[in-house]
Parts: sequence; structure tokens; C-alpha cells
Amino acid sequence: MVAEIHTLEEIASLVKADMMLALGGMTLYRRPMSFVRSLIQRYLKEESPKNLTLFAFTAGMESDLLIGTGMVDSVRTCYFGLEIFGLAPMFTFMANHGEIKVIEETEASLSFGLRAQMAGIGFMPGRGWIGTDLPRLRPDVKTIKDPYNDEVLMAFPAIKPDIAVIHAICADRDGNAQIGRNKGVDEELALTSDIVVITTEKIVSELERADIPAPLVDYLVEAPMGAAPTSCHPLYPMDGLAVLDYVGRVSDPESWRKYVEHF
Repeated sequence: MVAEIHTLEEIASLVKADMMLALGGMTLYRRPMSFVRSLIQRYLKEESPKNLTLFAFTAGMESDLLIGTGMVDSVRTCYFGLEIFGLAPMFTFMANHGEIKVIEETEASLSFGLRAQMAGIGFMPGRGWIGTDLPRLRPDVKTIKDPYNDEVLMAFPAIKPDIAVIHAICADRDGNAQIGRNKGVDEELALTSDIVVITTEKIVSELERADIPAPLVDYLVEAPMGAAPTSCHPLYPMDGLAVLDYVGRVSDPESWRKYVEHF
């Protein structure tokens, strides 16, 4: 199975209204920034999809930039921020003004939801959230009784993204991709999403191994420096000055727009 090789603009056009869009990577590492730029260009041309659900195991600068477009209606993540650089400014602004719906999640609910989808079942039971107030915030998450010992467990519903965009260190022309040791939940996203897009620093003739195998990949894009200013170890480090510049310049929709016109 050979992955289709496309441009970033073509990939951005795959995102439609009401989809769940999953972004790979972790915090400020290996985020699909080049894809986000292309999606923002659609917004600037008034061609942007609406009512997106943004899924990111941990959300960072890439997600914060998308929040500023107004495309995102709901956010599913267990962390949204810029690590040592502080709060994510547009997420903070939009959440405080009630412009986005923040779906309460934890590492457990996200990972169990993906695991349920991988298993082809509607939910995955677990002990996470038992004894906490989280079920009050998520009445859609039910409990279930273990038929073998009557223990009450949380039944975390399956999570199935419509499209996942994952940035890779390298990939071959068949679509096999290497993502390095800091994998986040990218392998799980590749197994659970309807459409899987790999943006990669480079396309090579042969790989020593594949973290994400070609049969899972639908679209392939060569995007050098595609994670910048986040890092893509071992190829390049995070550009801390660029992240600081973003935090220093962006605080509301007006400053966000001035920033993205340059970005």
C-alpha cells in the first residue's frame, strides 16, 4: 500500500466542519506546525471549517494557534499550555470568555478511550476517576459493574478521531514513518483515526524500522522544519525565543491576528 503524497494545502482541505481533528506530538515536541500554518491560511481566506473538536493528548503552541481562528468548538486534552513559557494565551482568552467548550479529560480518560477504539468496542473499563468529582463534570461517562466481582468501574467511551496529523522525523515513499522515542499517543492515533496524515521532515528511500507502518497511513507530505518552532529531536531543538515571542505578542484575538499575518 503506497501512501498518497500531497501538499500541505491539499491536506488542510481534508478538514471539514464538525470533524474531530487530532494533532500528534507532545507538549513542545514534534508538533505538526506546518499543517497548522496551512489550516490558518484557509482561515485567512475565509475558507475555514467550523465546529471542530480538537483532540491533543497534550496541547501546545500548535493547538493555541488553531484556537485563535475560531474553528475549534471543543477541546479534548489533559493539558493545554506552553510548559516553562507559561499559559497558552489564546486558549486562556477563549476559555475565560466562554468561546470554546473544554471537555474535562485526564490521561486515563484519553488513553482508555483510544484503547477502546483500538479494541473495536464502545468503552474501556478502568478505576480512574473513581472517588473523584470528575464524573459530575462528565455525566456522559458512565459506570459499569464488573460481572466477576461486582466492583464498580468507570466505562470510558471510545474515541475515534476523524483525521489525525502526525509529524515524523522521516518516512519512506510507501508511508512507513519514524517518530522517535517520544511517541506520545501517535501510534494509537494512527490506529484509531479514519484518516491518517504523516507530515515528515524528509522522505527517504529506505527505513531501518517503522514506528507507524504504511498500511495505516493515508496521506504523506514532505515538510522540512515542519515542527518548528517546536523541536524535532534529533534533527533540531525547540526555538525557545520564538515561543517567547509568541507569548509576548499574543493575548487576545486582535494581537493573535497581527501575529499570524507574519507567522
